[in-house]
Amino acid sequence: MNEEESENNMQEDAEIIEETSSEPAQLFVKEKSEETQFQKPSFKHKFKEFIVECRRVLKVTKKPSRAEFKTIVKISGVGILIIGLIGFVIHFAKELLF
Repeated sequence: MNEEESENNMQEDAEIIEETSSEPAQLFVKEKSEETQFQKPSFKHKFKEFIVECRRVLKVTKKPSRAEFKTIVKISGVGILIIGLIGFVIHFAKELLF
């Protein structure tokens, strides 16, 4: 990906974020005389908000390049090996000591 394509992608991402974050979340308000009390949102509203947030996240995300993917795989593999090695050392030490 050259610099021009990278710049275009960054501009598109910024536009998506601006479009999706322009309106603040609305609160459910039930007026009771002069006092204002908050009402618990319904399951339907919560589900709808969840779907809206999922769409917003999916619009912002992008598919990683081959180099990014290889880096992620390498780092994840090293992490798994380190955790496995720590587990092995603990198990081996337990067998020797007990």
